[in-house]
Amino acid sequence: MEGTVFTPSLEAMNGVKSEHGEMLSKPFLDVCKNILPVIDKFGAAMILVKSDIGGNITRLENKYNSDPSKFKYLYTFVQVEVETKTAKSSSSCTNGLLWLTRAMDFLVELFRNLIEHPDWTMAQTCTDSYNKTLKKWHGWLASSSFMVALKLAPDRKKFIEVIGGTGDLNADMAKFCSSFSPLLAEIHKFLASCGLDDMKAS
Repeated sequence: MEGTVFTPSLEAMNGVKSEHGEMLSKPFLDVCKNILPVIDKFGAAMILVKSDIGGNITRLENKYNSDPSKFKYLYTFVQVEVETKTAKSSSSCTNGLLWLTRAMDFLVELFRNLIEHPDWTMAQTCTDSYNKTLKKWHGWLASSSFMVALKLAPDRKKFIEVIGGTGDLNADMAKFCSSFSPLLAEIHKFLASCGLDDMKAS
């Protein structure tokens, strides 16, 4: 594989914004989709995260494919549902986008921890990232199943070897975090402006 496991996401990220600075649906979903192979390498520890991310991408993609010109821009999903008062439904695209963004927050934090704390075990890295991002949105049930899964985190050294590829892994990981964080922050800001950034899971 040319480059690292982050290369496809970094390439997709170049096209996320339109020339007017609007967030485009398809490229954003592609960035998220391209990061799934990285999650695969965590094995059982990330099964919940992966199915969550995959499910939310599929939900948004299906909606996008139903009318690509209408849903060209990411926020249209939300605007349409706000108008029809369906945004807060658990099966809404708004809910899908919210949880997809939160899961990505978790991954960015995780990659950042891997760079900044080379002495941490993978379980430490995962737990710290979880506590900083997803934990406050999860109820007891979601939280406890998450914590159990994180105990299955792979050995850090093995994980880094598996996702290495031929490029500079740390540089790509850092670039992914610094490029993707502002996009995620922007989505949160938009959702918050619609009063939709604080939905919780049971």
